Amino acid sequence: MMHKKNAFLLILIALLLVACNNGENQVNKDESTKVADIYLGQKPPGMVPELFAPDIIKTEFREGAYTFTPDLKEFYFRRRGGEYKNNALVVVKLENNQWTESLVAARSGEPYISPDGKTMHLGKRYRDRTATGWSEVKELGPPFEEYRIMRLTVAASGTYYFDEASESGPLRYARLVDGIYEDPKPLAIDLGDWNAHPYIAPDESYIIWDDQRVEGYGSSDLYISFRLEDGSWGPSINFGNQVNTEFEDAFGSVTPDGKYFFFTRSYGGDKADIFWLDAQIIEKLKPKN
Repeated sequence: MMHKKNAFLLILIALLLVACNNGENQVNKDESTKVADIYLGQKPPGMVPELFAPDIIKTEFREGAYTFTPDLKEFYFRRRGGEYKNNALVVVKLENNQWTESLVAARSGEPYISPDGKTMHLGKRYRDRTATGWSEVKELGPPFEEYRIMRLTVAASGTYYFDEASESGPLRYARLVDGIYEDPKPLAIDLGDWNAHPYIAPDESYIIWDDQRVEGYGSSDLYISFRLEDGSWGPSINFGNQVNTEFEDAFGSVTPDGKYFFFTRSYGGDKADIFWLDAQIIEKLKPKN
């Protein structure tokens, strides 16, 4: 009788182990599928900047001005070079289990998709997300028509943050109040000689932009400022030589899930690349109280 009980226990343990292994394998499979379906299927980087998807994005051209959809399954960016004579807007997305590039527009402003995924901003123009794709380009209208906006990004609150294509021009913001945008105001922030391409954190806890300063590393550097407890902006902090180089490092932003920091590096002419690294670099730059 004892032998039968032992045999039964051994069989029961074996069945439990098989079930656990199958469950673990299923989890690993699900995680693998999830990673393969976002970020163009790329292996995540560490703290050292890496080229983003070099086997998919043709790095012999000028690529920049990029944006992800909130689900990370569509990556939009501007390309110039080859058959694209102007700043064409292209998208890479998963179709038939393959990451495929297609043309969105032969010429486009700098894209940024709002946190809710409903709007693609293109400077002072925009497109709405529809059931079949993106709408035709529309104008933001007043009070933004007088500004030469290059990049406009949006906080979760709806507040716009944007630049202006002029030397020593300020970065500006415009709050959404009762469905109407207030007149833009300059940010009270320490800026340099050329300030461009702001990225605002969804919760407005920090802002990133590129800037030209005598004390910088190269043509332009990436900077960050953190919002203080009283609502004002802290000092401008250079990202350092881990990111900035002798070249034009610009167009910084953080992915919608907050995990990775992206930026572009321009070498002049029709040559620029998109890089990414772990967004922990932002926490490392944050002043410790």
